[in-house]
Amino acid sequence: MDLDQDKEREGPLLFARVLDGKGAGRAIDWDAAQVWQPDHEGEVIWLHLCRTCDGVTDYLESLGISEPTVELLVSDRTRPRAFREGATLVVTLRGINFNPGAEPEDMVSMQMWCDGTRLITLRRQPLQTPREVLAMIDDGDQGPTDCGALITELTEAMIARMSHAIIDMNDHIDLLEKRDIEDDDTDNVLSRISVIRRNCLGLKRHMGPQHEALETIARQAPPWFEDHDRREISESIDRLRRYLDDLDISKESAVVLQDEIRARALAGNERATYLLTIVAGIFLPLGFLTGLLGVNVGGMPGINNADAFWIVTGLCGVIVAVQLFLFWKWRWF
Repeated sequence: MDLDQDKEREGPLLFARVLDGKGAGRAIDWDAAQVWQPDHEGEVIWLHLCRTCDGVTDYLESLGISEPTVELLVSDRTRPRAFREGATLVVTLRGINFNPGAEPEDMVSMQMWCDGTRLITLRRQPLQTPREVLAMIDDGDQGPTDCGALITELTEAMIARMSHAIIDMNDHIDLLEKRDIEDDDTDNVLSRISVIRRNCLGLKRHMGPQHEALETIARQAPPWFEDHDRREISESIDRLRRYLDDLDISKESAVVLQDEIRARALAGNERATYLLTIVAGIFLPLGFLTGLLGVNVGGMPGINNADAFWIVTGLCGVIVAVQLFLFWKWRWF
């Protein structure tokens, strides 16, 4: 089933909740959400929208959001970033894509716009993080109480999901390191390691800018983003920094394991080539001797001698013995 229940949504609205300031909230439909105004101080609304649906741009413009910001919120230019625009905060973050058939590095973007009273989150593809925070609100008293807390919860949930992907990759590398790799399995293992390396690079490509975006939130967020929210964001920044370090370690571990497997395969090939060279070196003079004696011309010695075969065989044995002695002396084996 689609994570965002697309078949049940109203227009671009995936879901909306009006927070009561105590960790819970009530559902609200799309028509009511468009004309919503707070009934009392501290009441806020969270709308989660599909940015590709009709009506999103018109609604954002009705809130007085500038045209460039509206274009950013509904566009596919999804590099993680954050900036302050007057009393509002505009953020683009990316999360792990857990949709069927997706790879971890195929990250899903989520845009956020907030003025302290309204938080609007927008996505194109289904994303699990908003549903996790929504479940906390619907439980009754476990959810965030204001926009600042809501943003930090969404950020923390998104980063936590990144850790799952990184841990899975590390576990996979550990299993490959402990595995006794057979020669005929080398190509398969190398292919799996290459996938891990690509995942690491893809995650780091997006997590690096995301780290900068969170730092911008911590420094430049409007006053409604309270001090405890900034501390929570700082904790998320530290956690994300550790994950970036873990990605570097995972990537280096994958490189070391890949080099080790390739070196092992190369050593096996070199050993086989070396043995073939030794065998060829032994039989080369023997082949020359037998070829010379096999020339069908007059005057060949031993044609009428009954012991000639055994003499040639003995001569070949002596040549082999001399070769083996020389190879041993020269430390060829």
